[in-house]
Amino acid sequence: MLTLLLFSEAATENVAFFERIVEFIVPEIIGIIELMGIIVIVVGSVKSFYMYGRSLLKHVHYPIKLSLGNALALGLEFKMGAEILKTVTIRTINEIMILGAIIVLRALLSVLIHYEVKNEKEHNQDMVDMEF
Repeated sequence: MLTLLLFSEAATENVAFFERIVEFIVPEIIGIIELMGIIVIVVGSVKSFYMYGRSLLKHVHYPIKLSLGNALALGLEFKMGAEILKTVTIRTINEIMILGAIIVLRALLSVLIHYEVKNEKEHNQDMVDMEF
């Protein structure tokens, strides 16, 4: 019986140790993943704006909407991944509801962006077909 009690205490200490590690490391990882999403969105936006400027100056058609849409979709995927990791650190039901609402909104945005990208690809394909 004493062995079982000692084993139980050791297991509890191990669990507490791993919880402290998770509480320390996971927020840092979440921050890094969110930063990666922000970088993807910023770089994609700058690239799309550059392509827009070139298209105005050279009167050449670039797939600007596709480029921006893909960057936004990928950036949102990183942000949603970070939100999923946040579920590890949640302590209250209010935090769960807020996180759930954020995930639903980002998922809806992602679906809308994918829909727009798909339509833009079809539109660009139709334009190419008309040229020939």
